[in-house]
This record gives sequence, C-alpha cells and structure tokens, in this order.
Amino acid sequence: MPSSFEQAQMRHANLTGRIPVVFVHGLWLLPASWERWAQVFAEAGFAPVTPAWPSAAPLGAAPAGTAPARTAGGVAGHFADLIGGLDRRPAVVGHCTGGLLAQILAGRGLACAAVAISPAPVRGALPLPFSPPRAPVRAPADQAVADSAVPLTYDQFRHAFANAVDEGEAERLYETFAVPAPGVPPLQAAAAFDPWSEPEVDRTAKDRGPLLLMSGEMDRVVPWAVAHASYERQVRNEHHLTEILEMPGRGHSLTVDGGWREVCGTALTFIQRFVDA
Repeated sequence: MPSSFEQAQMRHANLTGRIPVVFVHGLWLLPASWERWAQVFAEAGFAPVTPAWPSAAPLGAAPAGTAPARTAGGVAGHFADLIGGLDRRPAVVGHCTGGLLAQILAGRGLACAAVAISPAPVRGALPLPFSPPRAPVRAPADQAVADSAVPLTYDQFRHAFANAVDEGEAERLYETFAVPAPGVPPLQAAAAFDPWSEPEVDRTAKDRGPLLLMSGEMDRVVPWAVAHASYERQVRNEHHLTEILEMPGRGHSLTVDGGWREVCGTALTFIQRFVDA
C-alpha cells in the first residue's frame, strides 16, 4: 500500500490533471535521489511521484502464490498498484534496478513513455561483463542474505557508484543517498541469463510506449555491453520507438552526482517528444 506521502503525491497528480511521472529509484539509493528531478519535471508541467520500494514483509508473511515485496516481481507489482491509483497513465523513469522495473511496467502497458537509466539486465540479456556492487551477496540459496537488507561500505559505493567523480563528491553522495538494499533483486539480476529468472519484460507489447535506455560510459555496474543487450531485445518492439544513448564520462551515480541535470534534461526532452505536458 502506498505511504501517506505517496498517496498525497498521487492525489495532487490527479487533482492537477497533469501527466504524472513516476520515478523509480534503484538499489542502495533513497527515493530522495529523485527530488531535484521531480522539481525539474514539475516546472516542465508534469506531476512527479517519487515512491519508495515497499517494505519487505516478515519471512513467511506473504500469502501463498504471491511475490514478496523483496523480489523484483513483487516490487513491480507494488508500483503497478500505485500506478493504478493515478487517473492518467504516467511516464516512468528508473535507475539501475529501477530501470529494469520501468521496462517491466512499460511492457505491461502502464507507461505512456519510459526512460531506463543504467538499467539492470532484463531476462536473457546478460552478456559479460555484469558487475553487481561488491556487497556481501553470495548466492540465491543464501536465505539469510535473501531476507536481509544488504548495505554497501563506502569503498564498495566508491567502486560501484562513484568511480567517475572525485573523492569529496563520492563521500557526499554516500552520506546523502546510500541506504541498505534487499538482497534478492541483485541476485536475480545476476541470474538474468537464466530464461526462467524473474526479471521478465514483455518486449513485443503493443501498448509499451516509447522507451529510452541510457548508459554511462564509465559505469561499472551496468556497462554499455549490458545496457545495449537490453536495447537489442527491446528494439524488436514493432509498435514503439526504442532508443539508446551513452553519456560520456559518466559512472553509475549519473542521476545524483554533479552532472545530474544533463541526464535529467535528456530524459525530460525524450519524454516531451511524445507526451504533451
């Protein structure tokens, strides 16, 4: 269920009649990582919604046959329910695992346009190299990891997220945005080469909407090869445009570091090509 803050954002979006933009954060980052983006999009005439991932239910508390909130499928279901409370079909913007979720939601016909930034790989699109952050995540069989929140140390964050910025900025980003993340989604992403893995995207959906994938040139978590593999699968959609671009000199922190405005502007311009705010 959406939080009171999220419900207030949804009510505001519905009252204004504006097209909403749902921002989906990735693992190890707070929803606050979208605050500056939300302001830019609001000034452009959209109604931003910045939801958090759902809290994981206690082990064994989820009803039989349902995907728990700690899995990619469960989180996608949470955001789908949230979008269902909006009067207008939103644009969806996601980063990292949020980029994967944006593609899942778009494939379900829930987005009028979508932007996936440094997106975690979709099912069947995992060429080497894929380098999840060097966190204490070992194997899907490790139930203790699967049911826990996994933090990143500063060194891990520096290596994975903030390798393209200087030390001072890396420290500020870590102190401002870093947060522990569920253990299951990274394991699912690392297993995306498995055709039965959970992160599935409907690549041929007629109501998917236009899609932009963005990659950072220096991204160690989702390098160009991985982002482009997802693009090659998505571009097969015969009904809607699929584009990809690489941001020169940028790492995985491209949505929150000093160059965020360029990335934000690129995403906004793409959405504005297809959506009249």
